[in-house]
This record gives sequence, C-alpha cells and structure tokens, in this order.
Amino acid sequence: MGPTSSGAFTTLTGRVRIKGPGEASASVSTQQEAPQDRIFTVPNTLSLARLLGVPLFLWLVLIEADWWALGVLVFAGLSDWLDGKLARVLNQASKLGAVLDPAADRLYILATLVGLTIREIIPLWLVVVLVAREVAILPIAPVIRRLGYGGTLPVHFIGKAGTMCLLYAFPLLLLGDHDGAAATAAKVAGWSFAIWGTALYWWAAVLYWVQTRQLVLAGRGSPPPAGPGAVPGADPGAGPGADPGADPPAGDQKGAETPR
Repeated sequence: MGPTSSGAFTTLTGRVRIKGPGEASASVSTQQEAPQDRIFTVPNTLSLARLLGVPLFLWLVLIEADWWALGVLVFAGLSDWLDGKLARVLNQASKLGAVLDPAADRLYILATLVGLTIREIIPLWLVVVLVAREVAILPIAPVIRRLGYGGTLPVHFIGKAGTMCLLYAFPLLLLGDHDGAAATAAKVAGWSFAIWGTALYWWAAVLYWVQTRQLVLAGRGSPPPAGPGAVPGADPGAGPGADPGADPPAGDQKGAETPR
C-alpha cells in the first residue's frame, strides 16, 4: 500500500485520488468510465420496470397474496442484477441509472417495511432503526455538494451487502408467517439476514460520515487523521471501508451514487 505512479493512493479496500473541489469528477468517481446522460437504454428500462413493481408488491402483501408478492420480489432481484450486467456489456451506464437503481432498492425496502409492519410480521422497532439510518445520512449530500464534489460518494461493498441482506430477509420473514417446518426455518433465516443487514446498513452510514468528514477536512487544507483502514500519509479521500477504486459488485450500473 502506498502512492502509485498515477498519484493515487491504495488503501485496504481500494484507491481513490482526491483533487480540488473544481475537479469533483476525479475526486469521488471510480476508475470505470463516467456514466452518460442517456435515458432510453435497456438497463434503465429494467430499472423503471422494477420501480413500477413497488406499488404492486405492496398491494399483494397487504391482501396476503404472498406467493405473488414473492414472485414480484424475485423479478426485482433478477432485474437488479441484470441491469448492471447489461450496462457494462452494452456500455450503457447512465446518470439516470445511477439514480433509479438505488431508488428502487430503497423503495422495495420501504414498501416491505410498511406491509410487514401492518401485518405485524416485523416489530415497529426494526422500522424505526432502519428509517433512522436513512435520516442519519440525509445531510451528507448537501455537505459534499457544498464542497463542490457533486453530492455523491462512491458506493462500497458494505452498503451493498447490507441492502442485499435486507432484501433477502424480508421475503423469508414473509414466508415465515405461514405454518410448517419450512416456514419456521424461513423465519429463523429471515431474522438472521435482518440482524446482519441492519448492522451493515448502519456500519455503511458511519463509513459515509467518516468519508464526508475527510472531504470536509481536505477542503479546509488540513489532512484528516488516520481512521480505520486508512493508510498514514495517504490521500484524505480514501475513506475507511470505501471501495472507490474497485469495480462495483455485479448488479450495479453506477460508479458513484447517493450513499446506500
């Protein structure tokens, strides 16, 4: 680990090069090609279809058509994976896709929380904890936008892992609301994913705030203190736990986005 020939610095989880606020695209974007201002692409169509499935899914949950609801979730999961793959293969990454993809994930989580809470499958405290996490990261975008970094941070594995755990947890908890040994096993597995997903979700929020603090300190001209996973003397933008230099996990069609 250390400086590279390009002036970037490698950390335990990736590498990033922070320049001045006027060079925002280089400071917080990954090494992949910058997304384009395209709207009518195959990945965007899949993301939009996934978004349109949110109200349908919620309605199916509320009328207790659980198997149909699970079918919608399966489609959402497959399209989430496929749109990222197609964006890379077809070179159709877009700024709209970078917004639609995480928006769909969040809306499915929100719809599931509402539906399962109304049906008393999950407790209210879990809803409060997850909503509080979203509220906790709301100030990040205006802070880094004011610094000239465009209002986005690189997505990292921890945030994506937390989201995926929650997306696994909720359908399993829905299945666990039925009778039988399989339902009992699904309920146990669902709560395991829910606990891990919630923990990772909050961990990602903490890491995003650490990255934001480092950008604030870098903007003031003073280097941030070495944090967990940081390299002494390394570039201040390389936040602990962030993965800005690595390719995003399969299923992503963006290099940078609003924090997950």
